[in-house]
Parts: sequence; structure tokens; C-alpha cells
Amino acid sequence: MIVLDKPAGLLAVPGRGPDKQDCLSARAQAKWPDALVVHRLDMATSGLVVMARGIEAQRQLSRAFEQREVHKRYTAVVAGTLHKPQPDNGWNTIDLPLTIDWPNRPRSIVSAELGKPSVTRWRLASPLTDDDTTTRLELEPVTGRTHQLRVHLQAIGHPILGDMLYATPEQQARAPRLLLHAHQLSLPHPQHGDTVHFHSPCPF
Repeated sequence: MIVLDKPAGLLAVPGRGPDKQDCLSARAQAKWPDALVVHRLDMATSGLVVMARGIEAQRQLSRAFEQREVHKRYTAVVAGTLHKPQPDNGWNTIDLPLTIDWPNRPRSIVSAELGKPSVTRWRLASPLTDDDTTTRLELEPVTGRTHQLRVHLQAIGHPILGDMLYATPEQQARAPRLLLHAHQLSLPHPQHGDTVHFHSPCPF
């Protein structure tokens, strides 16, 4: 397998149209022709992405994702102040069902009627922000819905700064990019099954 550190603003996989063919997977496949996509990050999100070397490794890694044996953690800076209701900065849970907002794609929305179960855990992260208008968080998606972290934080009233889909214009203007970074990845190695861990320092 290959673990890559995707910059913000680069597609993870090709999009529609000739102007959207430059992407992380294409760059990886130019160097490793047997590299295959297993999962993806939003274009605006930076951080760790794993690709498989060959079809058998892709099957093994895809199965690990399906069985929730892959653990990802993200850093985000959100608008407003979140306090830690759990003692010793324990994990808090956002449990809101999500679905694609079809008339407004690619947005997703919370929907009790149509949404699929979606769970995000969060806690305060260090270094703490130096003002009382933002909060730095560590996030752990338990499920993997489209835009899950972004929609869940918007739904509780704390959009991620720089989010061009879910934040207000003022919150968008407070950062030059989406302040969301996949900083930690743990998964069973497709060859020997032992858990391996990867870390990418947060760039903001």
C-alpha cells in the first residue's frame, strides 16, 4: 500500500471534464502503475489517504473500511466556542442522520426521514485557539458519509472555518482554506494484518 499526504485544493480522484483530471490518484499512478483507490478526501481537505498496490490489497483494505477496522482522526478549527462537557476532555458524540441534498448537490443535509445513520466524535485539541471566537477540535468519524464532519459541525452551530459549502460568508473569509486536516490513520496492513499507524502534522 501507499500512504499519501494530500494537499488542500487537489482532487483525490478525477472529476468530470478535462480540467479535473489532475488529482492525487493520477499522480500516484504515474509513479506506481498498480496503485488503486480505496477511499478519498474532499478536495478542500488535506491529509492522509491510503491507496492499495494491486487488486488483492484493494480488496483487503476495502474490507477493512467496511468492517470499521480503519480509524481516522482529523483536526479542525470551527467557529464559536465549544466547551468540553465530558470530564478530562473525553469524547463527545454527534449522532445525526445524513443524506445528499439532491437539489443542491454536492451538499449534504441532516434528515430524520431520509438520512443514513451518521456518527462523529469530537474533543478539544491542542494547541487551543488564542481567541474566544474559534475552537480547535480533534474529530473521529465513526461512519463515513459524504461531508459528514462538515455537516455535523454546521448542524450543531459551529461550521469549520473556510468551508465554502457550509459556513457563512464571514466564517469562510476567516481562513484561506477549509481548516480540516486528516492527521492520523490506523489500519490493518493488507499483507500481514498488523495494525500500522501514520501521522501528518497539521498545517494550520
